[in-house]
Amino acid sequence: MNSKQLAKTIDHTLLKPDATKEQILKLCDEAKQYGFASVCVNPCRIALAAEALKGTDVTPCCVVGFPLGAIPTESKAAETAVAVKNGAREIDMVINIGAAKDGDWALVESDIAGVKAACGEAKLKVIIETCLLTDEEKVKACRAAVNAKADFVKTSTGFSKAGAKVEDVRLMRETVGPDMGVKAAGGIHNRAEAEAMIEAGATRIGASSGIAIVTE
Repeated sequence: MNSKQLAKTIDHTLLKPDATKEQILKLCDEAKQYGFASVCVNPCRIALAAEALKGTDVTPCCVVGFPLGAIPTESKAAETAVAVKNGAREIDMVINIGAAKDGDWALVESDIAGVKAACGEAKLKVIIETCLLTDEEKVKACRAAVNAKADFVKTSTGFSKAGAKVEDVRLMRETVGPDMGVKAAGGIHNRAEAEAMIEAGATRIGASSGIAIVTE
């Protein structure tokens, strides 16, 4: 995979709470320069990013229920609707991890479906936070995302105990089949790590080190 192809898999990401307007605009400029797939930001910054990316093929992406996923579905859906209204064309939501640990998969699925309904034309990526789940729970979380008609499953927020692992990406790909997107995110810092995730089945890479990855 050449650098240009690799860039098209990267969601160029800045989700730190202290990110400034200047840093978000720089993120957007970098994404345009290197040809990244998207720019991923917090909800309060999505309007700014969407405006900065207007007229380009870089997608404005926004996180929802982030980073804990521990808010009611109605709140996640409302947050999604506002993000889409403000220009988001992809939504990265966090599942109800507590419900997953309870084994309440009906709630996990309905939570995803509620956000999906609020997405409209925007694509939905579902963060299952693999570091907090057993392999059995990872499989069931992926199945819930498939059943709720999400567009991607995603490994991690990058804000919990650990990030993406190759074996988790492989398990997620095996579970969702060949047609659904799989996003690896959290702790991917260089080209070798990114390519290992893609080889395992990832179609998208979430990283704040996108420039280092494609210029290495």
